Parts: sequence; structure tokens; C-alpha cells
Amino acid sequence: MTESLLLLSQAIKIQRLKIGLSQEELANRCGFDRTYISMLERGKRNPSFLNVLKLAKGLETSISKLT
Repeated sequence: MTESLLLLSQAIKIQRLKIGLSQEELANRCGFDRTYISMLERGKRNPSFLNVLKLAKGLETSISKLT
């Protein structure tokens, strides 16, 4: 796992917890499966740019704050 991917995965989890969402709730907001959110937060998946856009919207933040 690259350092950049690790930082993104941590930012996703931190923001999700900050706004009080479960992985399942975030997945529903973004149109993803809960397991995909789990894999993102563990740095096991490298999301596409379009998925990062969906995540930022679901997390009520901007891409720049996630990255």
C-alpha cells in the first residue's frame, strides 16, 4: 500500500466517524457496497476519481479535504 493510499483511507474513516455514519450508511449514500467502504478504509482498494467524488459528497466534504 502506498503512503498516499494510506492517507486517503485514514481520511475517509476519520471523516465518516466525525459525521457519525456507519460504513453501511456511507455506502448507501454513495451507492457502494459496505464491503467496498471497508476495503477503502483499510487501504485494500484504490478508488477511481469518480468514486472519490461520490465519497466526498457522501462524507459532506470536499475532495481536497480528503486528499
